[in-house]
Amino acid sequence: MITAIREVRRAKGLTLEDVARRCVPATTAQTIGRLETGTRTVSIVWLNRIAAALDVAASDLVTLPDRADLPVAAILASHGARAPRRTITVPPPQVAPGQVAVSVATGIGDYRAGDVIWCAMLAPADFATALNRDALIPQPAGRFAFGRVLQCEGSVTLTPPGAGLQPQTIENPAWIAVAMRLVREL
Repeated sequence: MITAIREVRRAKGLTLEDVARRCVPATTAQTIGRLETGTRTVSIVWLNRIAAALDVAASDLVTLPDRADLPVAAILASHGARAPRRTITVPPPQVAPGQVAVSVATGIGDYRAGDVIWCAMLAPADFATALNRDALIPQPAGRFAFGRVLQCEGSVTLTPPGAGLQPQTIENPAWIAVAMRLVREL
C-alpha cells in the first residue's frame, strides 16, 4: 500500500514526534518514520491511528489506484503565491456516509447561484457541535430550513442566510446536517 502519511504530516507542519505523541496510545517517532517510508507495513489499525493523530480521514493517507489526485502548482500565503518545494498532490473530495448536499439556485447571503454545500448529518446527541455553523434541518411535509444555528436545546433556532429574514425555530428535529464544504465554480 502506498501511503501519503509523510506528505500530510509535512503539509500540517508536524514532526514525526508530534504525530507519535498524538497517536492513541502514543508511539515513537521512529515507528511513525518506518510507517511513512514503508519499511514497516501499515495495517488498517495503524492507518486509522495516524489519521486520527493528523485529523484527516484514513482515505486521505492512501493512494488509491482509481482516484486521481490533483497536483498542487502553487501555495498561496499572506506573502503571495510560491511553487512547492516538492511534488504535492491533494485528494478530490470524497463522499462519506451521512453526507447530503444543498444546491443553491439563487444567491442568498454568502452563497451564490450554482454553489453546492456539502453537509454532514448529526444525530441529536451531537447537535451542540452545530452552534454558530450553517446547517440544513428537516421540517414536516418534505420541507427544510437552512441557516446559522443559534440555539439547539430541544428545539433548534436558525438565522436564515438572507438579510431581513426572521429566525426560525424547529421543534425536536430528527437530525441536523452541518455545512462542511462549499463547492463553487469560479
